Amino acid sequence: MGITSTADDEQARLWNGPAGRGWVEARDVLEEIFRPFEDRLVRAVSGASACHVLDVGCGTGGTTFAVAQALGPSGHCTGIDISEPMIATARARAARNDVPASFICADAQTYVFAPASFDMIISRLGVMFFADPVRAFANLRHAARPGGALRFIAWRGVAENPFMTTAERAAAPLLPNLPARRPDGPGQFAFADRQRVAALLEASGWSAIEIQPIDFACSFPKAELVRYLSWLGPVGVILQGMDEPARLRVVETISAAFAPYLHGEEVRFTAACWMVAAQAPMEAAYG
Repeated sequence: MGITSTADDEQARLWNGPAGRGWVEARDVLEEIFRPFEDRLVRAVSGASACHVLDVGCGTGGTTFAVAQALGPSGHCTGIDISEPMIATARARAARNDVPASFICADAQTYVFAPASFDMIISRLGVMFFADPVRAFANLRHAARPGGALRFIAWRGVAENPFMTTAERAAAPLLPNLPARRPDGPGQFAFADRQRVAALLEASGWSAIEIQPIDFACSFPKAELVRYLSWLGPVGVILQGMDEPARLRVVETISAAFAPYLHGEEVRFTAACWMVAAQAPMEAAYG
């Protein structure tokens, strides 16, 4: 219990602090990078004829908005995220653009959802950060209607996603306090092991589990590389607290490490992920 509480606190501090600020600052770059993920989830929702959808780890709301627009006036998409700065941004965007979506600032692991209230639960890279994944997915199953669908995208392993750790490898000699990745999570690559993901879903009561590898071709403008490096990931978290001369030295060093991914005026890379599908039990027994 103490370990889980500590992990919960760490995630809350991270996403309500530098990681949350970073995602808000680089929101438009991230949404361009992850557009293929968003499109895949929108197609999943449309194919399931869902009306009420929950977007877990919704961040600043890009996927939530896309799903809400696909659902039209007969449906509704709700986003949930632990990050106050990201949810505040999502709410402001929804109000400004009159998007039919709503947002909850809470931990999806423990939030008390109305039972059986969603036809489908989706997530774009938002479910790998739970301190207690079984508890979290059981809570989400409780929120799903009998027979409701779960569809989420999660990263595969570090070795298959070299782009995502390029900054850390390049910055390591300059940043001795750079935290090491924890393969057992919570974190970006916590769901790298397909068998572990299946076991977590089974233990939390989901059925009809399917986990398929999927590769996304991602890109963003070369002009945005420094902003990407300066705000995101473990390196971006540390850079936010450094003085300007030191920060610029680190950014210059790690920018050079991205040369293999530069193609003209674009940065291009492949995101190696899992596409995960599961179903809530048909019987209305939510223990």
